[in-house]
Amino acid sequence: MRDGKGADAGTVELPDAVFGIEPNVAVMHQVVTAQLAAARAGTHSTKTRAEVRGGGAKPWRQKGTGRARQGSIRSPQWRGGGVAHGPKPRDYKQRTPKKMVSLALRSALSDRCALGKVVVVSDWPMSSPRTKDALALLSALGLRVESTRPERVLVVLDRSEEAVWKSFRNLGERVQIILTEELNTYDVLVNDSIVFSRSTLTALAARFSGVEVAAEVEVDDDDAADTSDGGAA
Repeated sequence: MRDGKGADAGTVELPDAVFGIEPNVAVMHQVVTAQLAAARAGTHSTKTRAEVRGGGAKPWRQKGTGRARQGSIRSPQWRGGGVAHGPKPRDYKQRTPKKMVSLALRSALSDRCALGKVVVVSDWPMSSPRTKDALALLSALGLRVESTRPERVLVVLDRSEEAVWKSFRNLGERVQIILTEELNTYDVLVNDSIVFSRSTLTALAARFSGVEVAAEVEVDDDDAADTSDGGAA
């Protein structure tokens, strides 16, 4: 765990039920696919030959013209005609069981933890909104958001941390802000690193308190940060 200046501030044990499981790639893929599908507007629409205006009269007589017989100039083969089997408005949402969504999120968090991409700060140093302080904190944490190849950082906040939210919001695509209760598989996987505070980590542990092992956050201010098998950050 780090403090607001990036220095060691003790050790926080991440719950194995959330950060220490074997990632299930198949479930993560299915949940992310469903999440992206649900984000589709589904407002695409094309007109069939019954909806295109005009074409009520037969363009020419059936026989004797030397041309192929036609019944309407609004048939699909005509320019300006209807579309055959075209898209219509639809809902792309897929039903995903809650246990599958939970497993996918815990798998994504465990994957990032195994790669050492989970950072916990003891407290946010911003008492008032200031983007410069947010950049200084990310730099102190070793997160490269201003390099030629910046990494994407997911910052997990609480609703009450308004000053912190305003400090990070001007960093554009480099930093994504999300609430603890909105944390999802796609946003975890699409970002390179995840930054928690002690309070948001506790809230996340409470969110999965009924999963396998009691997810309690234990903090030891005397120890230095380590990377044990339990997933310390």
